[in-house]
Amino acid sequence: MNVMQAKACVIAGKRNNGPQMHIRAKSSPWIAVLVGLPTVLFSALSGSAAPAGKYLYTYTLKQDGTPASYDEGMAVASLQGIINRASPEVYVLSETNSRPEYWLDLLSRDGRWLEPRKRKRLPDLEALVKLAGKRVKGAVIWDPAVPATANVATTFAGVNDAVVLSPEFASRYLAQWHLPVLKDLRGMFTGAETGSTKNDAYRWAIREFLGKGLCSSHRLCLFEDSFATRAQGDTGYVVTRDWAVENRSFVFDISPWGDETPGDDPGQRLGLDLETYNMILGETLRQAAGKQMTEVAGFFALSKYSEMPDRKSIHKGVPTEWESIWLMTPYNCYQNTIASECFNQSLHSHAPRHPLKQRDVAQPVTLENKIYICVFMSDYDSAQALYNFLPDHWADPGRGKIPLAWGINPNLLETYPDLIAYFYSTASPEDSFTADASAAGYTNPNRVRKEYLPLFVRHNQQFFHEADMTIAPMVLDQDQPSADVKDAFAQFAPDGFATIVDDQHGRGGKFPKPQVWKGMPILPLLNDACNSTGSGEIADVMANAILRHNVLPGFYLFRTMWVDPTTVIDSVAILRRKHPELKFQVLAPRAFFGLFKESNQGRGTITR
Repeated sequence: MNVMQAKACVIAGKRNNGPQMHIRAKSSPWIAVLVGLPTVLFSALSGSAAPAGKYLYTYTLKQDGTPASYDEGMAVASLQGIINRASPEVYVLSETNSRPEYWLDLLSRDGRWLEPRKRKRLPDLEALVKLAGKRVKGAVIWDPAVPATANVATTFAGVNDAVVLSPEFASRYLAQWHLPVLKDLRGMFTGAETGSTKNDAYRWAIREFLGKGLCSSHRLCLFEDSFATRAQGDTGYVVTRDWAVENRSFVFDISPWGDETPGDDPGQRLGLDLETYNMILGETLRQAAGKQMTEVAGFFALSKYSEMPDRKSIHKGVPTEWESIWLMTPYNCYQNTIASECFNQSLHSHAPRHPLKQRDVAQPVTLENKIYICVFMSDYDSAQALYNFLPDHWADPGRGKIPLAWGINPNLLETYPDLIAYFYSTASPEDSFTADASAAGYTNPNRVRKEYLPLFVRHNQQFFHEADMTIAPMVLDQDQPSADVKDAFAQFAPDGFATIVDDQHGRGGKFPKPQVWKGMPILPLLNDACNSTGSGEIADVMANAILRHNVLPGFYLFRTMWVDPTTVIDSVAILRRKHPELKFQVLAPRAFFGLFKESNQGRGTITR
């Protein structure tokens, strides 16, 4: 299992420890929603696409698994982020990854936003530097002896409009490019400050950039550094750096654990990484000043901070993910988990944005004494899953033959608005869209400080309204939602709330009882099928849940993850064949939650 497969497995298992519950709330009017929108959202809504007559320049990365390809990716991504900051000009392709070409071809036809753009190929790095022109002010050289400097250099590049170069690339190219060296990080960090070269580097960057307000307070990037990646040419978190540079984001790679030293820095003082992590989050909160929430794009490095086949650790991957969210939520941070292998975010983010409209058609159903099923197609809450995984499942010929609820977190409209618009425009009446983990970004809502709940509500209202969503079916937390949290969700997801409760800290966390809270249905999201990929397995999970509860009318919200619609269709057929005594109907989420609300209001459920 390689690191990327391991990351996918962690995402696959992250909501794996019990049922969950759904909330669907009303969105505020669009005019009111605009109050307090982040600047990046205003620019996206107004549209910053390049004129139709302007070239779309393409550059093709080798990505051949060598250190040189890693260095090439660093240089290209930093240049792309600088060039694309004002308008979308550079699109990066790959010799070994076909997904960027897939999206370019798709978005260049049928009237989509890239169709008018003529393409011009950039043959080499020098051509890319010439295109950047005076927009690139110089170079920053990172230190391979201190892998964290790959991230510090990326932060520096965003703040100072610099190209990120390895020492080898600096020797090879700087003279012919006639660029000054703005900063050489080699030898700067010796461990004199903290006893750790890694933490010395990040603390210097905190003081120089984050603490001085030079970095974005809306976006942090949790990108794996060069420690376990450069030698094997792993560019998963290299091609993403255009996004960090464009946004002038602070980039880091630190362990969330305070009880174990990290695999990349075992000699550090226990808890040092965690102290620095809190410094980053705390300074970002101070800079944001309660005016906006902060997205943490990326994922912790499994190979360094959790147990892997080649590394022993007291922490497994799923608990490390949960600990990360537990840590960042009180700082008004939400996570866009795995962002690896996500190309061209600095370009896609410029696509024109308009409020979306769902195509799901309300089913004319009457409440009967039978079983109702809703199927949630989950875990497209990260940029990687949206960009790389959903297209294949979306193309399945079974889609449109059965009602399905697709989980896409609407905060990704800041990153890939054109991709989400494509899915909406090609949806069938049987396809509905809901949020995924946990709403407009992955948080533990009970950990949001009470004074920041109004900000949390405004943040979610903005994105839920734009995405035409009213259901949050997979809220992840370590206890049942407090009354304040339920009140908050009722303002943007009035039609349903579902939660996975995993009490990682042993505080007595419990699942909430199914209920209707101030008009908002709350149901368990049945999680047992999340790691089932076969139709027979999923059918058995459904049957076991229905037979175990044995109530009529019965409401069952089943979570699947990264399976094709045809697999779901086959599962339903197997369930009918094996259990003809079960009279059930598969519903879209709107009708499903509506019937639950109708059946439960006035029956002693919570309606206040």
